[in-house]
Amino acid sequence: MKQKVCQEKMALVEKLGVHLESRDQLAPVAARIMSYIILTGKKGATFEDMVSILCASKSTISTHLNHLQDLKKIVYFTKTGDRKKYFIVNKGMIVQHIDTMISEWQEVRELHLEIKNYKEVVNSHNIENEEEKFDLNFHNDYIKFLDEVSSSVKELKQKLLNNQIHI
Repeated sequence: MKQKVCQEKMALVEKLGVHLESRDQLAPVAARIMSYIILTGKKGATFEDMVSILCASKSTISTHLNHLQDLKKIVYFTKTGDRKKYFIVNKGMIVQHIDTMISEWQEVRELHLEIKNYKEVVNSHNIENEEEKFDLNFHNDYIKFLDEVSSSVKELKQKLLNNQIHI
């Protein structure tokens, strides 16, 4: 059973790694390290584990760990009596990512409002053929969607900040 979970974890490390490479413009090894840390959770991932499991050299893992720390994507903690560093996801990075998403959604929302207002003005002019009028349903539904998703993500952010959920 443990081997099956390990195989599933490594398949997910690869899949998430590809996503993070693209989304965050990370090098392949850095993305795999980040994925491994995410999937290891709050117990933390050690340098030795990553060298062994990700099949990369010590210098490669070290370089990318330092880079991820510089980007503030990961942090580490130590345990009393243990000299190892345990790497975990930086909660602040997640909050920053949430803020970026909300900001982007707000910009898109404002753009759709402007487009919708323009179309309403055009529709209010005497258009002889009703079929030529703009349909505003898409904009209304999309603005509503953006409002709802922003609200949900803001709630998630607040739970993270209040330590109601842990990553």
